[in-house]
Amino acid sequence: MIESKSRNQTGVVLFVCLVMLLLLTLLGVSSIQTTSLEQVMARNAVDSNLAFQASESALRDGEDFVEGLVSANAFDAAGANASGLYDDAGPGSNPNWLNLNWGGATGFRSADTIITGVANQPRYIVERVTVVVPQTDTLNLDNIGQDAGLGRTQIFRVTARGEGGTANARAMVQSTYGKR
Repeated sequence: MIESKSRNQTGVVLFVCLVMLLLLTLLGVSSIQTTSLEQVMARNAVDSNLAFQASESALRDGEDFVEGLVSANAFDAAGANASGLYDDAGPGSNPNWLNLNWGGATGFRSADTIITGVANQPRYIVERVTVVVPQTDTLNLDNIGQDAGLGRTQIFRVTARGEGGTANARAMVQSTYGKR
């Protein structure tokens, strides 16, 4: 007679297999969560990069606008003209770009360059800050004689704001621009 050893088995193999299956399931769930988190981080990085690129584009448009200026008569202290051209708020005051409602309909200039894939098109403001007079020109304020006062430089601050694919991703950049 053949004796069967099956009577001595106690189910240890089944228990070990179930534990291994549990460990593999936990490993799979952990991998899926990590991958999902990495996808969200990559999407946010792309979104913030898009916002930065949009604001850089608006900044360049603002600098081009300043370069093309022939007169600074359109600038006013309160920005009441709603065209995005401001005089500097002065020492001790909040700057205009900080007080501006960037989500509103007026008070800024829209960028000339159209950016696709952004929640809102980038926008910018230009603030006239001061006039810098070189030392050689300070003695000739009435422009009498040979120096015609051409060394004066008008200083402007350009502030631009861009948004990414969602309105939650925002970037602001500033430059100081001098024009003779």
